[in-house]
Amino acid sequence: MNTFDATLALDTATARPAGRIRLRNEELILAAAAQAFACHGYKGTSMNAIAQRAGLPKANLHYYFASKQGLYVEVIRHILALWDEAFDHLDVDDDPATALAGYIRQKMEFSRRHPQASKIFAMEVIGGCACLSSYFNDDYRRWFLGRAAVIQGWIEAGRMDPVEPMHLIFLIWSATQHYADFSDQIRRITGRKRLTRDDFAAATQDVTRVILKGCGLQPPTT
Repeated sequence: MNTFDATLALDTATARPAGRIRLRNEELILAAAAQAFACHGYKGTSMNAIAQRAGLPKANLHYYFASKQGLYVEVIRHILALWDEAFDHLDVDDDPATALAGYIRQKMEFSRRHPQASKIFAMEVIGGCACLSSYFNDDYRRWFLGRAAVIQGWIEAGRMDPVEPMHLIFLIWSATQHYADFSDQIRRITGRKRLTRDDFAAATQDVTRVILKGCGLQPPTT
């Protein structure tokens, strides 16, 4: 069974035993919820089904998460936190080719390791972002515009070709998440039973080359 990455949990190095048990149970619940929501959507998923996937009594779910909506929002919040963290430290002094290639690589790796999480986000956005209205607020817009401003700074310094920064970010998001959200389509077209680590490595290399070349950048050799 695929599970969320350990980075979804808080640092447990100094936690007391009870704290470690709580974190472990929360990880189990989040992993089970991600699988259930990805397979059946929000409306088609019950707290009882999540409890069965997690191997925990239903009462335990309500102890950690008071409602299905609260659990659903928490799953999505973790997804976005991991995605955003990979782009948090973008700086105008960074090398644009290295920074963008690194971001593409991390997003592709997330699609490989956590396809269910990406699919949940995609379904939520397609459905109108009802549960994300509080997340995509002024703070998030400022964060996004800050990333775009760094790219604009590279353009103005002549370090990459002029492109619309927002469209570049949207392109990276869509290209990298495609390999999770539409993995069934890719498998059927390619005739593969599943996408392997090597498949993702090859796709990452090609996506990076296409995007960076389109920005007038030379892809890093490492």
